[in-house]
Amino acid sequence: MGKLLLTGVDGNLGAQVAAYLVDLVDNDQLIFCGYNPEALKSYAEQGIETHVTNFNKKDGLVDAFRGADKLALISMPFVGEKRQQAHRHVVDAAKEAGVKQIIYTSLVNAGDETNPSVEKIDHIYTEDYIKSVGLDYIFLRNSQYAEAMITNYFTFVKGDGVLKNSQGDGQMAYISRKDCAKAVAYALQSTDYHEATLDINGAELMTMTEFVAIGNRVTGENVSYEAITDEENYAIFDAMGVPRTTEGKFKKDSEAPFSSEGMVTFAQAIRLGKMDVYTDDFKQLTGDKPMTVEHMFTHAEQFQVGERHSKDD
Repeated sequence: MGKLLLTGVDGNLGAQVAAYLVDLVDNDQLIFCGYNPEALKSYAEQGIETHVTNFNKKDGLVDAFRGADKLALISMPFVGEKRQQAHRHVVDAAKEAGVKQIIYTSLVNAGDETNPSVEKIDHIYTEDYIKSVGLDYIFLRNSQYAEAMITNYFTFVKGDGVLKNSQGDGQMAYISRKDCAKAVAYALQSTDYHEATLDINGAELMTMTEFVAIGNRVTGENVSYEAITDEENYAIFDAMGVPRTTEGKFKKDSEAPFSSEGMVTFAQAIRLGKMDVYTDDFKQLTGDKPMTVEHMFTHAEQFQVGERHSKDD
């Protein structure tokens, strides 16, 4: 069997996957790729094969991927044709390099044409492209990161104490990014899944009102939730300096390091019941139960969204 290759080790999710992988697999069976040479140094010092890669370009990808049997593609953080092109570069190079299977971090309910999330367009495109070139696959359709909403909760703690968004009474099984990383690591080293689509969901479905209530119970704060319109939601992000699309400029240390178009259409999808997927696929894959929102609020300093990492050119 060839090596296991992980992309995006310089990002928030990829770095956590790497931390799990080094406990699951011998270092000489791993290949780590990222665009930031500094992030790769510590892994190289441990005897792990590393390669500097930029998925916006095809150059060097086939050579970087040679010797890998399975490849985990951490989806890129920008939205639209740029992301689709970057993902095509990875898939084409993997095929040419002899990779047998791709593990791809997708989005819950990505295949539903009525799902209004702008993010899901790139995810279903990538899933379909992987299938079209004839590669085996495991698609990990992740629910929303709980970290994003925990950080958001504390943003409103520092403000007027009223968390506002346009999710309404829609439900989501919020999952930790750490659990999403665990799913990638276990899928990468597993031999049990072929042409599989798994929903990686949190411990329970809940509304934003219920999410906020858990935060209040754990922290002692008194945040309330107010449902607003999509346009009002855009206005909040505009006031925070959040760009409408990933073509815009992101502020360093932003508490919302995503485009508002992505976040607002995601909220719309939740409101319309397009994200209320709940399975035990995570437990079946990893053998563990997902962390609860209560646990994450209890250890909130460990569950913040973090900085944005991307290579856009």
